[in-house]
Amino acid sequence: MNDAGADWANSGLAWLTGRSDGPPDHSRAAMLTRVDAVAAELTHLLGIPVDVATILTGRAALLGLHRNGRVSAGGATHLMPTLDGWWALTLSRADDIEAVPALVEADSVPDPWPAVEEWAACRRGDEVLDRATLLDLPAARLGETTPAPPVVRTSGPRTGPRTAQGLLVADLSSMWAGPLCGRLLATAGATVVKVESPGRPDGTRSGNAAFFDWMNHGKLSYAVDFDSGSLRPLLAAADVVIEGSRPGVLQRRGLSSESLPGPAGQVWLRITGHGSRSQRPAFGDDAAVAGGLVGTSPNDPVFCADAVADPLTGLEAALAVARSLRRGGGETLDIAMAAVAATYAALSTGPSLSPIQVRQPHAPPPSPPASALGADSAAVEALVQQRNSVPC
Repeated sequence: MNDAGADWANSGLAWLTGRSDGPPDHSRAAMLTRVDAVAAELTHLLGIPVDVATILTGRAALLGLHRNGRVSAGGATHLMPTLDGWWALTLSRADDIEAVPALVEADSVPDPWPAVEEWAACRRGDEVLDRATLLDLPAARLGETTPAPPVVRTSGPRTGPRTAQGLLVADLSSMWAGPLCGRLLATAGATVVKVESPGRPDGTRSGNAAFFDWMNHGKLSYAVDFDSGSLRPLLAAADVVIEGSRPGVLQRRGLSSESLPGPAGQVWLRITGHGSRSQRPAFGDDAAVAGGLVGTSPNDPVFCADAVADPLTGLEAALAVARSLRRGGGETLDIAMAAVAATYAALSTGPSLSPIQVRQPHAPPPSPPASALGADSAAVEALVQQRNSVPC
């Protein structure tokens, strides 16, 4: 067994990959080589330690998750056959579950998953995906996405090379990938403002508190109506903006790098599920399936780790921002979760079995509580006013 295989077994990722009633799967061990390289470069550029195993498996440790074959470790996403391949569907939101009868063309569906699997099994994958997309459901065909690096566009004047130390970061993202990027920048010394709508806060606030605190402790909490215009001063002052909404959502409100002048060297990061030209929603497990980042079993594909496209994207996004800052910024970066997953899926695969005993996922150390929603709004507004009043 090579070093990558041993690292995979010790990381907790093997614990989370494979059938629930079978041995752990090691076929994706090579992806750790790339993740370790990303972590090493982040340490060099940002001056912070990056614990890869904890980042990739920490949520699973906090939630007590285990490998579950064609059902994601978290339980919300299923891998299912179609006539010509495999697809994944996520039902994590109440609206998603309510849309299942329309998806399978039934008046009512007492149990969604058997109905969806039976409906999909007699249809082609493109038909299944088209109908799911029409209903705004997070879905993906296995391996539909090709590898792609972040798209980098010049959007403003540059500065000299910088680190994250002392910068102001507006984190408009939610869930996992974007908040992880913001967490890493905060660890590197940036002042990170977590921006949420009072009527629609980050959904992870209502989930596992330890996970939310892990991703968001140390960030200032700013609650603001995105339609009120009150967000514009913060975005005009921020050195880095992290956006996690669907393409065009902020732009239609006049809140984008194209419509808002920012400080010299501003870096605007856009994280999407399927790229800047797609309105499809995505979560970590279905985005991983889109990229082809799955494990193997004797008869069918299985999920790889826990929502793995999320933490991989968070790490790759932080690296893209750190590289941009080193170049002097003045750039807009577009990074898609499915494309990140495809990049890792393109790495060589190895044998699925290993004689090495696997470890359970690594729990992160306890985090201080994150700020309550809007607890720092007044402080953020004062900080922004101070920043915007400083002569250039």
